[in-house]
Amino acid sequence: MANTTQQNFLQLFKVPETRQKIYLTLVLLLVYRFGFQIPIPGMSPEFLKQQQDQGSLFGLMSAFSGGAIGDTTIFALGIMPYISASIIFSMLTKVSPAIEAIQKEGAAGQKKINQWTRLSVVPIAIVQALFIYTGVFLQNKMMIAPEMQDSTFALGLIVVVSLLAGSLFVMWIGELITEFGVGNGSSLLIMAGIVAQIPVGIAQIASAEDFWQTILFLVAIWLITVLVVVFIHKGARRVPIQYARLTRGNQAYGGQRHYLPLKVNMAGVMPIVFASVIFIIPALIFQWTGLADLDRIFSTPTGFIHVTLYSALVFFFCFFWNRLMFQPNEIADNLREHGSFVPGIRPGAKTAEYLSSVLTRITLAGAAFLAVISIAPAFLTQGTSLPMDLQYFLGGTSVLIVVGVALDLVDRLNAQLVMKNYEGFMKSSGPGWTRGGNSQSNPQSRGDAR
Repeated sequence: MANTTQQNFLQLFKVPETRQKIYLTLVLLLVYRFGFQIPIPGMSPEFLKQQQDQGSLFGLMSAFSGGAIGDTTIFALGIMPYISASIIFSMLTKVSPAIEAIQKEGAAGQKKINQWTRLSVVPIAIVQALFIYTGVFLQNKMMIAPEMQDSTFALGLIVVVSLLAGSLFVMWIGELITEFGVGNGSSLLIMAGIVAQIPVGIAQIASAEDFWQTILFLVAIWLITVLVVVFIHKGARRVPIQYARLTRGNQAYGGQRHYLPLKVNMAGVMPIVFASVIFIIPALIFQWTGLADLDRIFSTPTGFIHVTLYSALVFFFCFFWNRLMFQPNEIADNLREHGSFVPGIRPGAKTAEYLSSVLTRITLAGAAFLAVISIAPAFLTQGTSLPMDLQYFLGGTSVLIVVGVALDLVDRLNAQLVMKNYEGFMKSSGPGWTRGGNSQSNPQSRGDAR
């Protein structure tokens, strides 16, 4: 089995087109990481990263910026502004009828929305750059070169322009990977930034006496977490879909049964992102107002109030995101228009009601999983001397991103082999699966492409 998988994997490099895509992706990722070595003009390049007490917020932002929040490099913002713009427009396409109508225009409409997303990166990057400048650089005078410490306006202009240029360049690299490389460029850049922090964290504990015990502890936790994440990520409730049988002349069409897969973790990492951003606001207010007791309550990851409120926010945003992105009424209408129905359920309103009930039960399980996976690492690493980089890597956001991107990359590489008439190195099986993919079993994709 292992030899077969290895042989099939090596087939990727025997196909010229696939080999070029892989090499191009690796080169662009190297360029991306090289940008983290270029300091911002006016900064002190000798200064190493110093995070403040706002660790939860900076840790979350670092997951989307390549772990560079607090660094004096032009790529400190990373892909974070582009991700923020993408999330905003993903929500707008569901709540704004005008933007939703543009999206349904097909390739031309999607191209227009993509252009708006790129343009919106500029103001978002400027706001985030100002936040980083005032919240990080000005609070650490050691990060600023001595000759620039008195020129606040000029220094701020240089920092904002440098971070904006770096963010736009990273966005361009991500789009090059998406168009000419393998996988989704933005996702791969986020994954590369998270994984790149592992050697840094390990180097910080290399001199500890219990180094090997710590490494074995980390590996065990990470493997268990990855297995659970993969199991939930692949889990789906497959709703049977029956196509009506039509007879035209002597030919019969339709009549096949396919499945509408509803993933258990349909929302992905978004509920954790929203909950972390919203939950950190009270903590920042308490810090600014000097309410140390309340700040300690909100900032203690293993405290009862912190765990309860954080879990409640994860549940709320999980239901909110799933209801926003998956609309049972629209899916039911698409099924009826294509002559499809759920066996035993009347088309139309009854189908929408059935899908809504299934979605509620699945979302409940997915929300519970996200709440546990985001809180458990804080309890496991409590009382340990692990650096923040390793703690964030074990956190729910980082693991979900890395595992999700890795699985998506494997699927894309597997598709490249299947297209070239090779057997994929990751076998798929199960009822309703075909080598050509399962796009026919997903009426939702039909409705979106319509």
